[in-house]
Amino acid sequence: MRRTHEDRILAVLRDHGSLSRAEIAPLVGLSRTTLSEITNVLIERGAVIVTETDALSRVGRGRPAARLALDPQAGQFLGADFAHERVYIAVADASHEIIAAGSAGYRPDSPWQERVNAAFGVLDDLEAATGVHYGALQSAGVGLPTPVVHGQRDDAARPAPTAGERIVGLIEEAFLERFDAPVIIDNNTQFAALAEAEWAGADSTADLVFLRLSHGCGGGLVVGGQLIAGHSGFAGEIGHITVDPDGAPCRCGKQGCLETVASLPAVIEACGDPGGRDLHGVALAAAAQDAHVLAVLGRVGEQIGRVLAAVATTLAPSDVVVAGPVVTLHPVVLERAAEAFRAEVLSVPGYVPTFRPASLGDGAGALGALVAAFHNSPLLVTYPATVRRGNPRATTRQRSLR
Repeated sequence: MRRTHEDRILAVLRDHGSLSRAEIAPLVGLSRTTLSEITNVLIERGAVIVTETDALSRVGRGRPAARLALDPQAGQFLGADFAHERVYIAVADASHEIIAAGSAGYRPDSPWQERVNAAFGVLDDLEAATGVHYGALQSAGVGLPTPVVHGQRDDAARPAPTAGERIVGLIEEAFLERFDAPVIIDNNTQFAALAEAEWAGADSTADLVFLRLSHGCGGGLVVGGQLIAGHSGFAGEIGHITVDPDGAPCRCGKQGCLETVASLPAVIEACGDPGGRDLHGVALAAAAQDAHVLAVLGRVGEQIGRVLAAVATTLAPSDVVVAGPVVTLHPVVLERAAEAFRAEVLSVPGYVPTFRPASLGDGAGALGALVAAFHNSPLLVTYPATVRRGNPRATTRQRSLR
């Protein structure tokens, strides 16, 4: 209840600017005593500041009334994306404007505590450089490069937590201890899909298919204006659609998934020479018109396009978005993917889905985590909610409040 009251007060200040308590009270429907108590807490936390009094304009006797406003340096929302080799951070104020952002790298095999320390180091650096502070933090969204299971785990059937669940638990505990604010945790590709739907255009996109081609191949779905989680949170795993039943084993346990041919390690291996190539080497070889490398990248593009055409035929999205370092290796990847997509997607008069590269860059997961932390996007209305046991303020997933 207190948090609901706080949100209403902050919303009024966001919409109306500087106000006295007497002006706030009728707008939020709270008694003077309750309003005074909650605004004092908000001032102590740094969410609200006293900007002035009405002494100059006041008529009659009585103590001048303080006017309150949102603190422009208060970080109210936090988005973090723990990518394969780098953590991205974005901090927004109460009006949902980004006021600070940064990133830090780490080794791909770094322990998770080291990655958390890197994230907190970015936050400390941002505080020192910009003056932003986190005492008023309302919620934090955190994206992880691992599937996050929605709903309660069946402890009787599977008593030992999975590696992914252990990571989620570690992240949740670390962020709760640091900020004592609700934590929304999900797969970072899901968050990137949410960001592309929410932030990439003038209006949010109601139907979108998102595929990110990086060290793995993940995806996200926005259908009918809702980010889709599926029964257990695994909706959108486009990278594990089979493209070759006799292909290489996939880490998911199947064979010939899209990830086995279109992930960054798979592409590098297919383009490799006896000495091996890395990402930079593949890009240089493609730029130099290496025939073998261009042929590999072209085939990868075709497989991507065919898989996305099948998904688009099923879901009929308005936008199909492809992201990740594989797409940036050479234009031929996206060109051949678009050609294969348009050749195989169901052709209906008036239905021409947009096939495009992602527009938000590497920090898209952090932006999507911010959208989740705002907890008011209509794209999240039906997204599952799970409350952390033993802490009434903490949630691993929070549905829209609107």
